[in-house]
Amino acid sequence: MNDLLKIYEVGPRDGLQNEAARLSAEQKLRLIDGLVAAGLRHIEVTSFVHPQAIPQLADADEVMAVTETRHAADGVELIGLVFNERGYDRAWAGGCRSLAFGAAVSETFSRRNTRNTPREALDTARALVERARQDGARTRFYVMTAWICPFEGVIPPQKTLAVVQEIADWGVDEIAIADTVGYADPLSVGRLIDSIARRIDIERLAVHLHDTQALGLANATAAMQAGIRTFDSSVGGLGGCPFAPGAAGNLATEDLAFLAHKVGLGTGVDFARLMEVVFELERAIGRPIGGRIRQWWESNQDQEPRVEFN
Repeated sequence: MNDLLKIYEVGPRDGLQNEAARLSAEQKLRLIDGLVAAGLRHIEVTSFVHPQAIPQLADADEVMAVTETRHAADGVELIGLVFNERGYDRAWAGGCRSLAFGAAVSETFSRRNTRNTPREALDTARALVERARQDGARTRFYVMTAWICPFEGVIPPQKTLAVVQEIADWGVDEIAIADTVGYADPLSVGRLIDSIARRIDIERLAVHLHDTQALGLANATAAMQAGIRTFDSSVGGLGGCPFAPGAAGNLATEDLAFLAHKVGLGTGVDFARLMEVVFELERAIGRPIGGRIRQWWESNQDQEPRVEFN
């Protein structure tokens, strides 16, 4: 494995989809501009779902189109999440050339989230993945409720393994193993990643973590020790799933970046600029946000020399 950690930023999509405050398209574009300026190079911009399902992302077409115009030439990967043909059409029309798809392992969560069974969701997703591959798009797949379902409880590892193996056989570029509600523990994270990595090239794998039970960083560390070098996170720790009761925010990007720094993994993130994004987003959201590192960071900025890293 290399000494770099890839941060896959989900703040503009996963971070905002469950917020009471609805940011304008211009505010979202400013957020994405700030993330790019802070060094983030893989950003999930939005989700192309029906506006009635997630009103916070009703401006997906505009946000994606403008973001592609501003940043695609800068080497930034701009991703759109889609669940059906209509969403795919909208994403493609907006210039999106990196597409994310998803399906849940859990039957109950799948029905609540997409109104499909896991099998139906996988069949739909397979057709979308095949279309994306023919179009030359990069593909990513979320395996949701990989560890625990908020309705069914612990998911048997063999069920998750079977889903991941099927998706890998489709030729998907990246597979994100998702702790959708943030109930996983470090030991189960490490065990599942070890099991998957014995079957699939670990460089194709990512981990998507939430911090619901204050174990986000511990779970990230366990995944790192298992060899994962691609992690999803959300600036300010924003996030949550409208269809998963009790799902708190994602692992905060600033916490993940600082953890990588402490263990000697480069991220390319300008931490000071990233924290500026957090503070500006907080003002836009209208409530306190920020990862666990925020208090320490703020207390150290009055010291000389200032704490800085990249």
